[in-house]
Amino acid sequence: MSAERFEREYGCTETEWLRWLPGAVRAQPWQLTAPGRARVQIAAGQLTLSWTVLTPRAIGLVRMPRMAVRFVFDAVEAAEQREFLRYFDLYLQRGGG
Repeated sequence: MSAERFEREYGCTETEWLRWLPGAVRAQPWQLTAPGRARVQIAAGQLTLSWTVLTPRAIGLVRMPRMAVRFVFDAVEAAEQREFLRYFDLYLQRGGG
């Protein structure tokens, strides 16, 4: 099984990201492995997250923080990836109505 890799952009600060991360991974064991990196154990495989703070997006006088987050699933079955991301995405969803 090859590693699944993709990148997403989130509108948050690194402080917010680190505050949200424990809840977003739910009960999966995880640890910070280096600045800007974390590893999440998912069944027999793992997810490596790495993030970079980007320059804020400017719309008029409004400045919105941004982060690029890279996801690398290694030895995680497709169904487990989908289930993990379903909850992860719902947990990080902000705003709306």
